[in-house]
Amino acid sequence: MIMKKVSIITVNFNQPAVTEALLSSISDTNTYNNIEIIVVDNGSKTNPVPQWQAQYPDVIFIRSDANLGFAGGNNLGIKAATGDYYFLVNNDTEFTTGLTETLVNVLEANPNTGIISPKIKYFQQPDVLQYVGFTPMNYYTCANKCVGQFEEDKGQYDGITAPTGFCHGAAMMLRREAVDKAGLMAENYFLYYEEMDWNEHIKRAGYEAWVCTNALIYHKESVSVGAKSALKEYFMNRNRILFMRRNAPFLKRWFFYIYFLLLVTPRNIILYIKDKNYNFILMLFKAIGWNIVQPRNSMKLGYPIKTIA
Repeated sequence: MIMKKVSIITVNFNQPAVTEALLSSISDTNTYNNIEIIVVDNGSKTNPVPQWQAQYPDVIFIRSDANLGFAGGNNLGIKAATGDYYFLVNNDTEFTTGLTETLVNVLEANPNTGIISPKIKYFQQPDVLQYVGFTPMNYYTCANKCVGQFEEDKGQYDGITAPTGFCHGAAMMLRREAVDKAGLMAENYFLYYEEMDWNEHIKRAGYEAWVCTNALIYHKESVSVGAKSALKEYFMNRNRILFMRRNAPFLKRWFFYIYFLLLVTPRNIILYIKDKNYNFILMLFKAIGWNIVQPRNSMKLGYPIKTIA
């Protein structure tokens, strides 16, 4: 039997040491023999690729002169990939033994599964869960729940290999044919919600999203973007609305617009004032304004990307 090839793809942005830790974890734990590793440097201030090429001769490195965001960086890697499966992982994750082959085995046994994520635990708190699945999206409020998040892992979710609402962007393996049918990730999100949008498009292409808790990866959450920032507030609000514009049925979409304007917006403003994050108020209105003015496929981000470091 021919072992299917897996393209492991990750994106680096100004975090060479974090990315190197990921590469070390893959080398230390990998037992799957047919892989290629692709690292996309997403416009880092200092180009690490020349040094990496000498240090890691078996890894494929791609340099983008511009920061293309999460989707754009990963799409570059996918375009260069030759695998039967694409395993997209955040550069702030670390592998565990058996991770890759466990996910491959599920995809091989279930041809309707187009995308799958492993169990994700917090690297700094290795007994705490981050993800063991998502509930379906409530298309009236654009809200759902990450199953297991912040719970102590006592084995309560062990042995789950089943459909889930969404796979997690920190670690998701995809069938090449599913990507061919659904298309690449939408790059106009830049940050947040792009993987959920991709999940929806993959499901519309006739595939299922699954989770397998017998596979495990650790995630160093919030390395890329701080817990609270103007960047996060802008893109979380902008892209929440954009996701609904691109995916929600007509009546539910309009219910959401009313809900967001009359309930979410006043609530957020009150919280911003309470926390003295007054500049976030402008970010919220810029996020709403972008969605009023721009078509849903617009590549204009409405945020000064040069300020992201």
